[in-house]
Amino acid sequence: MSALKALDRPIKLGIITDLHQDIMHDGPARLKVFLDAMADEKPDALLQLGDFAYPTKDNEVVTQAFQQAHPRTLHVLGNHEIDGGHTFDEVAKLWGMKGRYYTENVNGLNLIVLDGNEKAADHTSGYPSHMGQEQLEWLATQLKTLSGPIIVFSHQPLAGPSSIDNAKAVQKLLNSTADKVLLAVNGHTHIDEVVRVDNISYLHINSASYKWVGGSYRNQSYPAGIHSKFRWIEYTCPYRDSLFTTLTIDPATGQIDVQGRESEWVGKSPSQLGIEAKPNLVDGKQICPKIRSRQIHQG
Repeated sequence: MSALKALDRPIKLGIITDLHQDIMHDGPARLKVFLDAMADEKPDALLQLGDFAYPTKDNEVVTQAFQQAHPRTLHVLGNHEIDGGHTFDEVAKLWGMKGRYYTENVNGLNLIVLDGNEKAADHTSGYPSHMGQEQLEWLATQLKTLSGPIIVFSHQPLAGPSSIDNAKAVQKLLNSTADKVLLAVNGHTHIDEVVRVDNISYLHINSASYKWVGGSYRNQSYPAGIHSKFRWIEYTCPYRDSLFTTLTIDPATGQIDVQGRESEWVGKSPSQLGIEAKPNLVDGKQICPKIRSRQIHQG
């Protein structure tokens, strides 16, 4: 029997990722749309999957709004959380996390939250994207000892585009307990995609705010006054509306339902800016201002 069937009732998780409060001019408004929707949806927990907001006093408007919106709010550490000068341990403490990686049981559903920001032995520059041996051993123990169904959350992907350095090692662990692992979920890539590796599905949740395009494709999508105050927006193709989703894990149907939400580009799309498509990153497919509705089955 699928581990999902062990649940007594459907479990609903409200998820937002990559808000990037410190890049966008309208981060609080985007978060409010999500929180207002979740007040109606009444999920069992809220999760933000990283690149949320620097843990500064100026950003308490968003961090406190998130924390106060639900009795159970969970954080995942993104790579940009330390851009404001904090360490990951400091961010975890300021946000009230159990640790940089941890487990949480939500009415019989086990959530394993991982930290993909550790440094590999050969790391030299850039944002680290790795899980060290200590964390892998901890993960192996959790997968072995947790009895109920499991969903794994991380900021960086564990499979597909931009996956962590040692993704195959994590995939091997998850696949070894595929009878219990329902799904792995990530942010970071700002795309809408699901990747299948062996017996596990890996769901990429799109950003709440934009697709990053970089300095070679700077563009003015908003009025000049906004760009003058928020200089990094021109490095993006923003979404007009906030994107987020709910996952409903239903033992009756034996599937996980991903709730879709669509928006549109503010200004030009990446392809209209001349960015060439890649085999696994195509404008209009993975690169899009939407989160598609999906039904995902275990195994």
